[in-house]
Parts: sequence; structure tokens; C-alpha cells
Amino acid sequence: MGRITSGKVIGSLRQKKWKFILLLTLIALIASIPSLPAEGQEQNQQSQPSQQKPKQQQEKEPEAETIRIPSNLVAVPVSVTDANGEPVRNLKAEDFRLEEEGVAQQLQTLGEPGKTPIELALLFDVSRSVRNRFDFEREAATRFLREILRPGDTVAIFAIGTVPKLAVALTQNLESAIKGAASIEPTEDSTAFFDTVVRAARYLDDNGQTGMRRVMVTISDGEDTNSERFRLGDAQRELQRNDTIFYSINPSGPSIRLNKISMKGHEGMIRLATDTGGLTFLPDELKELPKVFSQIAAELQAQYLLGYYSTSEANDGKFRRIEVSVPKKPTLRIRARKGYFAPKE
Repeated sequence: MGRITSGKVIGSLRQKKWKFILLLTLIALIASIPSLPAEGQEQNQQSQPSQQKPKQQQEKEPEAETIRIPSNLVAVPVSVTDANGEPVRNLKAEDFRLEEEGVAQQLQTLGEPGKTPIELALLFDVSRSVRNRFDFEREAATRFLREILRPGDTVAIFAIGTVPKLAVALTQNLESAIKGAASIEPTEDSTAFFDTVVRAARYLDDNGQTGMRRVMVTISDGEDTNSERFRLGDAQRELQRNDTIFYSINPSGPSIRLNKISMKGHEGMIRLATDTGGLTFLPDELKELPKVFSQIAAELQAQYLLGYYSTSEANDGKFRRIEVSVPKKPTLRIRARKGYFAPKE
């Protein structure tokens, strides 16, 4: 009996032992199951900063510096003629010397001579002082438009009367411009000459494009009898500020030399032309107008456009004087504007 009882006890203990071991194993397995997601979650939590870290680093890094074109690029149209008044076309940038306030500048040519597109403002005096000559002037100006305008050029037409009047808005359509010019009629108005010059210069600046040559051709005696806002000095500054070359044709003939008021008007136009690199014409007879217009057209078609970056970095808005020459060919006649207004911050 005793051995039987002992064997049963030992077997029972062994069964309990295995059950206990099995239970521990199950408990261990069950305990290990929730640890897997926890471990995965921990790995995800640890990996998230590593994914965001480059983004955070990118936000902290300074942005790349923007490359900007310097604002002190100065474009200078230059007309060059020989002793006979014929345009000279075979010069290169190195043939020119340009000084700004006495300091030589490094030049480059901006395109071939006469190839840079033109923005033209054509101003007709419609006041009573030119009434008897108006029809011939208008006809000559129409031929001038056909001769001068090329693809890419634009033209606006103003009437000089009691107040400035835009007769033809800036357009590339030659026929539209000629039709608009034909519709202008002479009046008995007084003359707001300087008001019209200023308005036309500002109009080109507000409505024109960059990289164009701005030209103003005026058919008038220059006598101002009605400008309410502007005078000669204002017109001079506005033309220079907006890089506009001023040409004038005075149809009054040489008899103006007998009239001080007429001479004052003509001398004002000479000053505007000289300061901007243009010309003033006083033909002896009205029939010379077509020839004068052709001379202006030929000059513009052979005009050089020089460019340089000013050595002065001051954006102070002040007027800077410039002088252009061709040192190796001193007999050539050089015309260019006398200066420009620096940009202002």
C-alpha cells in the first residue's frame, strides 16, 4: 500500500509540475504578445523625428540668394555723323568713350545700329499759329510714319492745343496711326506746348515697354501760350527722366528771328533737343519738310545704343552728367543726351 501511495504522490507531483511549467510558459507567451505592438509603436515614435528632422533642418536653412539685375544699367542712344551730316554706321563699342561725372565707364553696344525698336510720340501743333500750314505738315508727317516705322515699333499721336489731347493711343498698326493723324484738324486754340510735351513723355513711360528707344518728334513753333502746369524746365526734366530723345520741326521759317516771342519758343525747343541728344530744324521753306523728316528717319535708323553699368552705386535720384566721344576720330559729330537721373530707393 505504501509504495502504491508514494508512486501516486510522485506522479501527481510530476503532473502538477508540468502543469505549472506549462502555465508559466503560457503566461510568458501571453505577456509577450502586447509587447510586440508596443515595440512597434516605440519604433514608429522613434522614426518620426528622423523623418521630420530633414524638414526641420530645411526650414532653418536660409533661402538661396535671389540674383537680381542691377538697376543702374544706363542706355544711351548716340547719333554719329560725318562732316557732311551723313550717318556713320561702322563703329564699335570700343571706339566710344563715355564719362559719367568725369569717370570713364565700361561700354557695350545694345544691338546693331538702328535695330532697337522705337516708341515714337508724334506731336502736332493744332493751334491758330500754324493753321495755314497744317495740311502740308500733316501730309509730310504721314510720309514720315511710313518711312520710319518698322515691325516692333510703336507710335502715339498727340495734338497740341488749349490742352494736351491724345489723338492716337500707342499702337503698332501703321494704318491705324495714319488714319488717326488724318483725322486731326487745325483749330483756333491757344497752345499748351509744355503741358503736352510732359504728358507725352509720361505717357510713353507709363505705357511703353523696356528695351525700346523713346523718341518724340514735334511739329510746332514752340510758342507756349496756355500751359497751366509745366514750363520749360519741367519738360526738360521729364524728357531726361524718361529717356526720351526730342526732335522738333519749326515750320515758321526764318522770319521768326524778327519776333522775340517766336525766338524764345524756338530756343526752348533747341534746349530740349540738345539736352536729350535730338535736333531742332528750322527749314527755310515749307516744301523742305519731307527732307527734314527723312533726315530724322535716317538718323534713327543708324543710331547706336550704348549701355553701361554705372560705377556709382548711389541710388540717390540725382542728375548725373555724361559725355560721349570717339577719341580716335575727333572729326565725327557726336550727339547724345547730356545726362540722366539716377534711380532712387
